Amino acid sequence: MLMFLKWVFVVYLFFMGLLAFVSSRKHLLSVLLSLEFIVLSLFFLLFLFLNLLNYEMYFSMMFLTFSVCEGALGVSILVSMIRTHGNDYFNSFSLLQC
Repeated sequence: MLMFLKWVFVVYLFFMGLLAFVSSRKHLLSVLLSLEFIVLSLFFLLFLFLNLLNYEMYFSMMFLTFSVCEGALGVSILVSMIRTHGNDYFNSFSLLQC
């Protein structure tokens, strides 16, 4: 029963992250935070799955490495956008300007 509650909690976290991702449209920083929340819930899901099947946690470390690289790339894009446009609003820049 306790394991079932853990799975339900992880799925709930994932869908709350998706809801935050879909509903945030103004700032790039809030979108990046919701994506990191989704990645964290996926890591917890992966950890529970690997722990349930008694596998090694090597793949979870690879997943964490890629998620840290994704987070660093998102922050670098955010800093670049703030330097060029002055803010992180989506409606203040156009993709056609490049």
